[in-house]
Amino acid sequence: MVTVDLYPNEVYNLISEIPDPEIPVITIKDLGILRGVRVEDGVYTVTITPTYTACPAMGMISDQIKEILGSHGVTNVEVELTYKPAWTTDWLTQEAKLKLKKYGIAPPNHSSCSKLFSTAEIVSCPRCNSKHTSLISRFGSTACKALYKCDDCKETFDAFKCH
Repeated sequence: MVTVDLYPNEVYNLISEIPDPEIPVITIKDLGILRGVRVEDGVYTVTITPTYTACPAMGMISDQIKEILGSHGVTNVEVELTYKPAWTTDWLTQEAKLKLKKYGIAPPNHSSCSKLFSTAEIVSCPRCNSKHTSLISRFGSTACKALYKCDDCKETFDAFKCH
């Protein structure tokens, strides 16, 4: 396959719609982990930031980036993980928060977190919007979520941890 020359913004646009493997209704752009694309000496470097240091989705996302770009003739691709600055829920787009809620995951209530793992925070049920919810476990289906139960509709749900 012949390598194609694309501008960094074209590469960014090609990969921006990759879904998060753990939460497929939001993209890596929505999640805020797609940090940028640069080209040096013919090598395309895509920079992504994991939501957690050992996030298991990074390998799959890296593979998808290379696969999509390869299918467009870009074969000289490196995926760089960066941990500085650390990812925070501040990087979630408003559209991502709406998609999370519609999917049944309570998004973070605010853009910045004052306390990590605060049990005093009120988390609204994404199904019935009740504020009468209870924390079941600080660890949900993935490391970035906690498990809650709605005291009104009795459903359990994940809540995206603010960090």
